[in-house]
Amino acid sequence: MNRREFLGTSAALAAAGCTKGEAPPPPGDLLTTNHAAGHRLRDGGLPAASETRRVKVAIVGAGLSGLAAAWRLRRAGFSDFELLELESAPGGNARWGENAVSKYPWGSHYIPLPTRESRSLRLLLAELGVLQGDPEAEVARYDERALVQAPQERLYRDGTWTDRVAPLAGRSPSELAEWERFQRRMSEFQRLRGKDGRRAFAIPVEYSSRDPALLALDKITMEGWLRAEGFNSDTVHWVANYACRDDFGCEHRDASAWAGIHYFACRVGAAEHADREAVLTWPEGNGFVVRELMERYKFALTPGAMVHRMEESAKGVALEVFLTRESRSIRIEAERVVWAAPFGFAARALVNAPSALAASLRGYDYAPWITANLTLSEPPYPHVGAPLSWDNVLYDGPSLGYVVATHQGLSARPGPTVLTWYLPLAGEPPAVARKRLLETPRLRWAAMAFAELSSPHPEMRSITQRVDVFANGHAMVRPVPGRIWGEERRTIVGHRGRVHFAHADASGLSLIEEATDRGVMAAESVLAAFGVRSSTMRWNS
Repeated sequence: MNRREFLGTSAALAAAGCTKGEAPPPPGDLLTTNHAAGHRLRDGGLPAASETRRVKVAIVGAGLSGLAAAWRLRRAGFSDFELLELESAPGGNARWGENAVSKYPWGSHYIPLPTRESRSLRLLLAELGVLQGDPEAEVARYDERALVQAPQERLYRDGTWTDRVAPLAGRSPSELAEWERFQRRMSEFQRLRGKDGRRAFAIPVEYSSRDPALLALDKITMEGWLRAEGFNSDTVHWVANYACRDDFGCEHRDASAWAGIHYFACRVGAAEHADREAVLTWPEGNGFVVRELMERYKFALTPGAMVHRMEESAKGVALEVFLTRESRSIRIEAERVVWAAPFGFAARALVNAPSALAASLRGYDYAPWITANLTLSEPPYPHVGAPLSWDNVLYDGPSLGYVVATHQGLSARPGPTVLTWYLPLAGEPPAVARKRLLETPRLRWAAMAFAELSSPHPEMRSITQRVDVFANGHAMVRPVPGRIWGEERRTIVGHRGRVHFAHADASGLSLIEEATDRGVMAAESVLAAFGVRSSTMRWNS
């Protein structure tokens, strides 16, 4: 969504939402990441440390990569570590909320069926009771309560809802033929192996082929590749663009072709009693994993902790940490650091990084997102076509559509529900979109959601009781050309020191498979450094 679309849609709707005689907009809160801490750092004047702590390992960031690292350390019997989290609660992109109606996600809301290469994620899900069979099985067995229930997805286009997301209804024979050719091509990429014998597009990306002919796809955009291959139909480009906005927060004209093809070709996981398009989901989305890990392990966590300076030496790592809740600073002396926060923050904190590493960390940019949770007195009416599904996509809208938090519930009687509406601010430079995100009030975002959702659901305003909005300025790394297989990422991944980089940024893709694998990989490097012997939890290809 570019600035013109934003102004045209939101201004009209904001005005409509405040027309004379209408009820005021539903109440709600505007949530953000901890911008105040960032502004405090920018403006300077942080107090000197009033306390020094010593710990074997400091884990910076309590998103899924940081929690995966903590889980791996504890599984090896290692507990001398502390999690430092800038926000008020753990979770990162898997953060979640809850009200009287339901739990609901603020970020990632599902897990595609994990591949065998995603071994660390499979082992984690097995411990949580989600994967109930052999974690090594080609076709795994999952708790059926976690497998998404039917109907899974639908698309609103030309005034009606249709099953599935591909916009095929009413297309010409030539366009349908091109769609079939695109699907065949993606299936070929699923089976393809490079000259080194590895799968061309594996997940986690670390297990993918290094065949130069395949890596060259990371140098061009997904849109450019489609055009070069003779894919010009609206259907193919809409699906590819939707995929890139969904997983990467950017349009297919900005995403690398390797990343775009990876979206369609990497996920070959399978489950008993489910098709390959099935996913694992919960009312709170991937917050389920966060909640379960914190409840089971009760990790030592310091929320509101901003690491603003980090100095690596031969003896250890010194961290200067501002505690936002207490408005004071502490010094933490650690033997090792697992950096599980976005790399853009590491670029500012690591003061004595080698020049190539520092430049590589500065090279990352992030997609801004808006998420709105609408609490409804009852589900939206069926209207025309396919019934209410878990994932509901609008063909012509700027958003990705909405998911239904109560979809997995066992009650046969409809009642109050929560819809989670996702809006990536793609289509313009991230810095421009981020500035707009921070300057826009909640009422305008709520108005935009109503504008879009009132087309398929004219009753939406009357059944909405509350609209809570989360503005995330740095939601996920953007896999622009060169991000995944370029020199910057190789420099960071190849760093050998006392700081171990564990964030999904190290893969160039903000996905749970990558976060889990990177966290486990960093933890196992730490264990090896301390001489702790433990069998790997990662895929052994």
